[in-house]
Amino acid sequence: MSTITTSDGVEIFYKDWGPKDAQPIVFHHGWPLSSDDWDNQMLFFLGKGYRVIAHDRRGHGRSSQGSEGHDMDHYVADATAVFDHLDLKNAVHIGHSTGGGQVARYAARAAASRVAKAVLISAVPPIMVKSDKNPGGLPIEVFDGFRSALAANRAQFYVDVASGPFYGFNREGAKVSQGVIDNWWRQGMTGSAQAHYEGIKAFSETDFTEDLKAINVPTLLLHGDDDQIVPIADASELSIKLLKHGTLKVFKGYPHGMCTTHADDINAELLKFIQG
Repeated sequence: MSTITTSDGVEIFYKDWGPKDAQPIVFHHGWPLSSDDWDNQMLFFLGKGYRVIAHDRRGHGRSSQGSEGHDMDHYVADATAVFDHLDLKNAVHIGHSTGGGQVARYAARAAASRVAKAVLISAVPPIMVKSDKNPGGLPIEVFDGFRSALAANRAQFYVDVASGPFYGFNREGAKVSQGVIDNWWRQGMTGSAQAHYEGIKAFSETDFTEDLKAINVPTLLLHGDDDQIVPIADASELSIKLLKHGTLKVFKGYPHGMCTTHADDINAELLKFIQG
């Protein structure tokens, strides 16, 4: 397996497919998944001649399950270590959900030569949890409920998320795929329960406001208006106001996991943005 070891001893797994001299497209996965969640997109862009890269966040997938560092700054430091190791230049960084937050922070802090464009899909920025500053956010009790369900029976909790709100399979008339549910569950259960438990705080309470303001490259926001995991009104509709060079595309009726349920539409939108 291709891995790098971070300065604090965590082994990070990554995939690096395609011609090494082609423009890199880098994919950042959501919670509690792995780089496998991008299989469709990676194969699509590989077929278009791009170099495609994705890694498993610490405590997720095939990366090691250390007990420390399950926060956004460590996530970004790990990602940076992979990208520096591969010496990626002029890359397009695409993040889904928690991965969208990771892209926002990375793009805000990386050297200008490293990032050409950024894409945040169904992403958690600016900040998910409700507060006086963010009155439209989700109450902390929602995330406490996630933690309780994970600690009580992680396996069942992951079945419930994947078969229900994540892909909109709980909506009337939805075309349910057991394979998609099983694949979500497989990815989740491969990771560390501790990393996933502590990662809930990372994706729900990290404030990306200043990161969004600092991004200097063209940034595309994609979001479904039926996202039951990261509601659009307190996410992309706020993020677009903070970006210097942002574009928001809303997909009517699409769920949180629309990269899977509507892969053809999302891939076409990504290709148009990358080539534009």
